[in-house]
Amino acid sequence: MLRMILSIRGLAWTSVLGTLLLAVCVLPKAMSQEGNASPAAIGSPSSSAQSQDELHLVPVTDARGNVVQLRARICRPAGDVPARLVVINHGSPRNALARPTMQLGRCDAEAAQWFLSRGYVVVFALRRGYGETGGDWAENYGGCARADYVRAGIETARDIEAVVSYATALPFVLRDGAVVVGQSAGGWGTIAYDSLPHPRVGAFVVMAGGRGGHENNQKNENCHSERLVEAARFFGRSASTPMLWVYAINDSYFAPSLGRALWQAFTAAGGKADLKEPGPYGDDGHHLFFGPGGSAVWGPLVEQYLSERLTGAN
Repeated sequence: MLRMILSIRGLAWTSVLGTLLLAVCVLPKAMSQEGNASPAAIGSPSSSAQSQDELHLVPVTDARGNVVQLRARICRPAGDVPARLVVINHGSPRNALARPTMQLGRCDAEAAQWFLSRGYVVVFALRRGYGETGGDWAENYGGCARADYVRAGIETARDIEAVVSYATALPFVLRDGAVVVGQSAGGWGTIAYDSLPHPRVGAFVVMAGGRGGHENNQKNENCHSERLVEAARFFGRSASTPMLWVYAINDSYFAPSLGRALWQAFTAAGGKADLKEPGPYGDDGHHLFFGPGGSAVWGPLVEQYLSERLTGAN
């Protein structure tokens, strides 16, 4: 059943967004696919990951004050005890024609099952400009000639924040200690979100995060990678929650040298992140998170990080 909430949350957060967007103007102008928590929320997997599958509409207020409804799927673990939230954020296809055809993540997907088996409520949402959510592509970075990766990240973060605010208000979700996971463009928005107010979030996981990969459809070619690095530095100045970053060494969108440059810029500016570089995954490590068998690689890294971040969190 689709649930529509008409109230608009997060006005203070939107105000901060406006301030940050104003600050972006000083940067040089320049997708890849692209209560207490129960112990199960951060403990060992359960033997069953059966879930309830619900479709929701999540309101997000854009920079002009317009409200857009994001299409979302919520996967609930078995039982009625309020559970910790994880929001999984998709990437962005390089071909613009593929954006309208994108589908919501599924509850039986490997990544969702990994979290469901550990007692999390899992949420997938299609951001503005993707799939059934439709509308303008809000996180457009403006093309390679004038790539604005800060603005793009902030707009992605706007949608993520809307999903977190909506989901943590639901009766079957714990209000605090949410986890945000993002892959590729979703990972870039996750980095941006850490630099903004996020009172309900306790952990951030970035899987191959970035923008501008496969420039001219060429592997290991990036659109103004130096601007991406500077944007990571910008986000690092105000990021407040320690993160986990995972970049496989055979990622053709964001090669190890670029992933390290992003991490170095982010942490040098004050951000906190643990960078992990797993070995090769399939033909392209960029697809590690959503790919078959990927959780065997990233799962232990995420589990260790979450056990450190969330133990004792409400």
